[in-house]
Amino acid sequence: MDIRPCGSVPSKKMGADAFTGTVWQDPIIEAPSPARIRSARVTFEPGARTAWHTHPLGQTLYVISGNGRVQTFGGPVRDIRAGDVVWIPPGEKHWHGAAPANAMVHVAMQEALDGKHVDWLEHVTDEQYAKAP
Repeated sequence: MDIRPCGSVPSKKMGADAFTGTVWQDPIIEAPSPARIRSARVTFEPGARTAWHTHPLGQTLYVISGNGRVQTFGGPVRDIRAGDVVWIPPGEKHWHGAAPANAMVHVAMQEALDGKHVDWLEHVTDEQYAKAP
């Protein structure tokens, strides 16, 4: 058993290579092998979002607070709010982030396949983000 005291791991500001705007990540767990789970609490400032990406074994998002948006490639932009759970199937190209005027915090959970959790793709354009749900 391993207990990590609250605040013992510093928050990480996420980079512009995979995010637009200001995004903070607080790791929850990256379990050692043979477990495959990785989870983090992710805080998006208003208008911040991920780039398009996929997960080899899918991803679950649990929205803790605020208002956000999520979209699968070719689908509509959808609103997400505190209490919502979003399941993204393996290999589905998608993005997620905060609404334009509101911050959003979610817990992101995904498993690794051969050590890989995510494949980052191109950035979401302002035009794609602005499509109101």
